[in-house]
Amino acid sequence: MYKSILVALDGSPWAESVIPFVEQIAGPLDLEVILLHVVPPLPVGARAALGRSVEDDLRIRSGEAHEYLATLAAELRTKGIRVRAEVRSGDAYAEILAGAREVGADLVAMTTHGRGGLGRLLIGSVADAVQRQAEVPVLLMRTTERELARRRAGAAR
Repeated sequence: MYKSILVALDGSPWAESVIPFVEQIAGPLDLEVILLHVVPPLPVGARAALGRSVEDDLRIRSGEAHEYLATLAAELRTKGIRVRAEVRSGDAYAEILAGAREVGADLVAMTTHGRGGLGRLLIGSVADAVQRQAEVPVLLMRTTERELARRRAGAAR
């Protein structure tokens, strides 16, 4: 039986669209939810444009990630869900896999854009890499633009 779910988030509403599903199963099953945000390295040119060293950039963006996850975690706690937050830095798929292993997650939940063919070949897919290499089951939720717009409209009411 599942005891914990690692939810991979990148800070986008797209990625957050998996949270309502996780809420529906985590509460009734008393699962712990581990929110994970991976801070990828910025290219040298982008850091230079911002005037940041590697260490400063990582510290700043990791701090922002912690704040982001703290807000989401607080919302989940108000719904009676046990939750903790983890921030890692590096390559997204490798850190999601390592994070799932280290926290002992029984399931990884994340969204996917559902790209196929040339789109996946050109830009790759974090979700695809996680699904292929994870040691635990991976729940991939495909969210369309229409579904995301519908959720935004519902939240605005």
